[in-house]
Amino acid sequence: MAKKILTVDDSPSLRHMIAFTLRSAGYEVHEADDGQDGLDKAQAQPYDLIITDQNMVRMNGLRLIASLRALPKYQKIPILMLTSESSDAMKAKVREVGATGWLVKPFDPQKILEVVKKVIR
Repeated sequence: MAKKILTVDDSPSLRHMIAFTLRSAGYEVHEADDGQDGLDKAQAQPYDLIITDQNMVRMNGLRLIASLRALPKYQKIPILMLTSESSDAMKAKVREVGATGWLVKPFDPQKILEVVKKVIR
């Protein structure tokens, strides 16, 4: 059975590129258009990995990660932040709320597949 991944990003084109990359590698991919939509979908069904953007309307990536980590079923599930922000302060905040890893936009499809393979068991 394919591992199930939720991608959360308010940019439809980026979300579709990530989904295409992951589906091409055999993963089942679901998409959410912002943090609140992502949280709702994550509560409705389990995922093996969540990949989220930081800057989104309604709920940003940091709030989404913190909200997911507060749920028992997502305390150990890998969560990756995919964002154009790369400051040390932002990286520290991402680690603080419990993200598993960090990917920088624009993303390299091969790199994202390597990271996903490493964190999703």
